[in-house]
Amino acid sequence: MTLIVDTAPIVALSERRAPRRGTVRRQLLRERGDLIVSAQITAEIDYFMTERCGEAAALNFARDLASANYRVECLTDDEYRVIHRLMQQYRDLAPGLADLSIVVLAYRFNTTRILTFDQKHFRAMKPLQGGSFTLLPLDDPDPVPPDA
Repeated sequence: MTLIVDTAPIVALSERRAPRRGTVRRQLLRERGDLIVSAQITAEIDYFMTERCGEAAALNFARDLASANYRVECLTDDEYRVIHRLMQQYRDLAPGLADLSIVVLAYRFNTTRILTFDQKHFRAMKPLQGGSFTLLPLDDPDPVPPDA
């Protein structure tokens, strides 16, 4: 099953003292489907890894991308039009281009599963295909064991 991946969980993998590092690692290890990352998210990850964890962490992330550990997806012109509409719809929430790219990619890949810590935006926004998002690891019906 496809999983759309947000910025913070990937950055947490490189932060030695991140409280949810182990949970994210175990969540990713048990995934069997594609791990989809928006091109907009890769830029955020690179920035935060460089700032918080150093250039070596950013280099490791680039290696993960080059090794196809994550499938990077770019948006189409039509999808940018959808994002523009969503920016207007969720104006009070101000989710931004990166988060809205996740919403659009979730629709493209017909999934509601997102690996994220961002409950503020993804609890308020609705999938384009209806329903609500499943935010992992928090909403996992078979949660990974808590971090030690």
